[in-house]
Amino acid sequence: MKKPQPFHPRNAHQGHYDFNALCTVCPALKPHIVITPRGEQSINFSDANAVVLLNTALLKQQYQIEHWILPAGYLCPPIPGRADYIHALADLLSHSTGQSLAQISSANTHVLDIGTGASCIYPLLGARIYGWQFTATDIDKISVDTARFIVQHNHGLQKLIKPVLQKDASAIFNGIIRPQDFYHLTLCNPPFYRSLDEASAANARKVQNLARHNQNAVSAKSGVRNFGGQKAELWCEGGELAFIKKMIDESRGYAQQVLWFTSLVSNKENLPALQKALQQAGVLQSQIIEMGQGQKISRLLAWSYNPQIKKV
Repeated sequence: MKKPQPFHPRNAHQGHYDFNALCTVCPALKPHIVITPRGEQSINFSDANAVVLLNTALLKQQYQIEHWILPAGYLCPPIPGRADYIHALADLLSHSTGQSLAQISSANTHVLDIGTGASCIYPLLGARIYGWQFTATDIDKISVDTARFIVQHNHGLQKLIKPVLQKDASAIFNGIIRPQDFYHLTLCNPPFYRSLDEASAANARKVQNLARHNQNAVSAKSGVRNFGGQKAELWCEGGELAFIKKMIDESRGYAQQVLWFTSLVSNKENLPALQKALQQAGVLQSQIIEMGQGQKISRLLAWSYNPQIKKV
C-alpha cells in the first residue's frame, strides 16, 4: 500500500475527519456514518448523497459556508485536495512577488477560475481562506446559476465572487478577460477524458474499487457516479492534453493581463508535451508544483510571461 502523501501544511484537513463535529454542524450526515473494519467512523464513498453531505459539513465547519447546494449529477469535488491547490497558488504568488501571505490575502488579489462547476469550490475556498476576489466562469448555465445561488446565500461572498457564463464553448480566456482586467492568478481543473465512453468506463472502475473496500457500496453495474460530473466537467475532444494546450495558446493574447496562468495536470505523461507548448508560446517562466493528496500526487502547471517576477 502506498504511503499517504501529506497535504499542504496550512491545509485544514489533516488526518482523519472528525465525524462527530461534522455531524454537529450537519445532522443530516449522521445516518450516513459507517464503521470501518478498523473500528473507525467513515462514510460510504460510493454513496453520492453521503459524499455531498460530507462536503456540506466540511464547508460549513471549516469555511463558514452555511448554504451550499449541488444539482443531481454534477461534480462533487474532494475538498481537501481543492484546498491544497489554493494554498499552492498562495505560495506561488507570495514567493514570486516577494510579498508576505498577509499582503496577498485580500480582495486586491484577483483570480480567474476556469470551469468553476456548480460547486463553485475554488472561489469559495479562496475567498474564505485568503479573501481573494474571483471571477468564476463556466460554459454550463446550470453550473453558473447554482454558483450564483451559493454566492448570494452566503454572507460576505457577494463582493468577492462573480460567476460568469462563458458564452463561447470553444473559448477559455477569450470573451472573459476584458481589456481593463488584470488577474494575479488563473486556475483550472480541466476535463480529463476524451469521450463520454472513456469517462463512464473510468467511473465504473472507481465504483467497483470502492465496492471492494465497503460492503455497503453500490454495485459498479448501477452506473452511479459517486462524485458526479457533467460533460463539460469530465470530458472534451482531445481530453486534458488538448484542453491545456488550447489554454496555453490563448494565454499568449493575455500575457500582460495575467501574472500566473495555472492548471492541474492529472496525467503526468502529458507534461513533456505541455512543456514544449509553453516553450513555443514564449513563456518566460514555468514550473511544475507537486501536491501530495492522500494516496496520490497531483501536479500543478504554472506559467508566466512577466519578466519582473522572481524565479521560484
